[in-house]
Amino acid sequence: MFEGLKETLDRFKDDVEEQAESVDADAEVDADAADVEQEETTDERDDAAPPERDSSAETADDDREVSVGFGKRAKAFATGGVIIQPEHLDEPLETLEFSLLSSDVEMGVAEEILTGIRENLEGTVRAQVQSTDMILESALKEALLDVISVGQFDFDQHVAESDKPLVMVFTGVNGVGKTTTIAKLARYFERQGYSAVLANGDTYRAGANEQLREHADALDTKFIAHEQGGDPTAVLYDAVEYAGANDVDIVLGDTAGRLHTSNDLMAQLEKIDRVVDPDMTLFVDEAVAGQDAVQRASEFDDAAAIDGAILTKADADPQGGAAISIAHVTGKPILFLGVGQGYDDIERFDPERITDRLLETDVENH
Repeated sequence: MFEGLKETLDRFKDDVEEQAESVDADAEVDADAADVEQEETTDERDDAAPPERDSSAETADDDREVSVGFGKRAKAFATGGVIIQPEHLDEPLETLEFSLLSSDVEMGVAEEILTGIRENLEGTVRAQVQSTDMILESALKEALLDVISVGQFDFDQHVAESDKPLVMVFTGVNGVGKTTTIAKLARYFERQGYSAVLANGDTYRAGANEQLREHADALDTKFIAHEQGGDPTAVLYDAVEYAGANDVDIVLGDTAGRLHTSNDLMAQLEKIDRVVDPDMTLFVDEAVAGQDAVQRASEFDDAAAIDGAILTKADADPQGGAAISIAHVTGKPILFLGVGQGYDDIERFDPERITDRLLETDVENH
């Protein structure tokens, strides 16, 4: 995952480093020129009569302003440093913007990243003990974290502290892996010592009961369903009642795959919210859907007020744009990434770890 974004950020770092090297060369030339100019000025002052006072304050101020700017550059060079100027970022940032959009990063998110990078880099003085790469990595990490950390909270702590049973309802369009994700989370919670019940609120799709039942049997987990065509709210309500009566910790409820434009299905989701009052409504989509996933997340959030998102097939996503866009667009966090077909192939979405991956920083396995 993230190969496309890694290449994009690597190219940006190379572009800025190339600009910094040219600045180093210019600063050396300027410093040499300053020495020569100072020597010539001193010789002329020794030979010439005292100059008349210049009554133009504006001219003096202009000269001082230029010399201060020049002095800062010369001092930076003398100490082994370099000042990153706005013009050194213009072309690399323009290239980076195009590459981010090509990697399925939503336009507003790309603009936010570029703004953060520029604010973090402009006027930065690279000290002698630092490398340009160190400066860039720090600026990029801060800009990326600002975007992908939106809404993040300690999911495991939230589960531990919530009243039981904790009810989670899953929504999204058909075919994105909702049912498999529910089964993966049942295993995830089991490994943490929680019991769960699976409930099939997708009462319209042929085969939905059988699909979720197979997962429940494989996981040795209680399964609750009604006949096809029944009321989804009734199924989930029964699951909550069962969990309460049998000290089950977590209810994981599937719902029919729906589009935000499907009024009937959205009305059902509203009824579930009203009657069952789930603790969390989680949106599921494919990471490989890119901009489509970002758009759908925004639309579902508008229609059903999601609490977070889960991206499936993250291991097959060569770009990663959706993963760094959805949280910023919806204001709700990405909570998990599906990274394979097995029940254990799900991992918590960790913004720090994601940025380390993007910037190729060594990170311990969590």
